Amino acid sequence: MTRSFFSMSLLAAGSLAAVAFVGAISAMAGDSRHGQPLTQLAAHHEAAHDGMDIVERAIDAKAFTTLVAAVAEAGLVETLKGEGPFTVFAPNDRAFSQLPEGTVADLLKPENRETLTRILTYHVVPGRVMSADIAGQALEATTVSGVPLAIDATGGSVRVGDATVTTADVTASNGVIHVIDAVLLPN
Repeated sequence: MTRSFFSMSLLAAGSLAAVAFVGAISAMAGDSRHGQPLTQLAAHHEAAHDGMDIVERAIDAKAFTTLVAAVAEAGLVETLKGEGPFTVFAPNDRAFSQLPEGTVADLLKPENRETLTRILTYHVVPGRVMSADIAGQALEATTVSGVPLAIDATGGSVRVGDATVTTADVTASNGVIHVIDAVLLPN
């Protein structure tokens, strides 16, 4: 059964932003990687928090060089270093390498900044949504770009749009990162 973002907001107490966040992050709870339930991965990443914001965490991981470059080109660094909280579905470098040849280079051109910004903000949901918040649910979350994002945590893995969550609950001082295996492209 799929729940809309609004029906999820009725279930969660708090502000609309908190509801959107809960709707997005919760979808990851059913995934596992290398036989570890996401709750174990979450505990590991929570301990690694150490005060870094989302941008610093992505840089420190060294697996998001393309994403970090795109965020800088789109002028979103200060936003993602801001108070938040934010939930970021972060495609790693391998995910970007799966795009057709030349796509990333084209998106990084100044004349394509609006398109790049739209794509990047489609990967961000307001609020801090942890995987346990959405375990066993299928729902939609409204992204910062304003476009709804389907999240399905009802099966053996968590699907976010056309991507699969590979690592969930990487915490930062201003939100959480969920690593995904594909770049999300809004309709």
